[in-house]
Amino acid sequence: MSALLEAKDLVKTFGSGEAATHVLRGLDLTLNNGEMAALLGPSGSGKSTLLTILGTLMKPTSGHYRMLDHDLITADDRALTEFRNRHIGFVFQFHNLLPDFSALENVIFPTAVREGRETPAARARGVDLLVRMGLAERIHFPTAKLSGGQKQRVAVARALMNSPELVLADEPTGNLDRASALQVMDLIGQINREEGTTFLISTHDDKIAAACQRQIVVADGLVTG
Repeated sequence: MSALLEAKDLVKTFGSGEAATHVLRGLDLTLNNGEMAALLGPSGSGKSTLLTILGTLMKPTSGHYRMLDHDLITADDRALTEFRNRHIGFVFQFHNLLPDFSALENVIFPTAVREGRETPAARARGVDLLVRMGLAERIHFPTAKLSGGQKQRVAVARALMNSPELVLADEPTGNLDRASALQVMDLIGQINREEGTTFLISTHDDKIAAACQRQIVVADGLVTG
C-alpha cells in the first residue's frame, strides 16, 4: 500500500525554559492508504497532541508532516483550513454535535461550510450516510433527543460527509456502553473496507484496538511499537 501521510521527527513543546513540557520528542509515523490503525498509549503519552497535529489543528514545534504530497508544516492557515475540510474527518469522544439541529443538519454541516449553503447533493449524501449508520428513522430528529450511541453514529457520518481520505478518532467509543461501542466500530470497519477510508483511532480499549488491522503504541512522545 502507498503512504497516505508521513510525519518525521515531530517535536511539540509547550512553554519554555524550566516550565517547558515536552510532549512529542521526535516522533515518526507513516500511515498507508486504507489502513485502520489503533493509537495506543497511557494518558499523557502524546496521543491527543499527535492527532491534533495530524489533523492540522496545531503545528508542531519542529519536524516534517506531509499528506497527499502536501507539505502541511509550511502551509498557511487558509490553506490548512481548506485541506482539512476536504481531506480529513474527525470523530471525538464528546461528539460535539449541535443539539438544536437535526441529525441530517449536523451531518451536512461540513459541506455547507465549504459550499456556503446546503445543496441537494449534500442532503442526499447526508441521508445516505445516516441510513448506512442505521439511523433512517432519526434523520430529522434533534440530536439532543438521540441516545449516546446514536449521537456517536451521527458524528461518524459527519466525519465521512466530505469523503475524506483520513478520519482521526479520539476515544470515539469512550462514553458508550459495550454494545454501542462495538456497533460504532463495526460501522467504521465497514466504511474502511468498502470506501478505503484510512482511520487512526485513539483508544484505551483492548477490544477496540484488536478490531483494527494495526496497533501503534506511543510512549513518552515517541512511537514505540
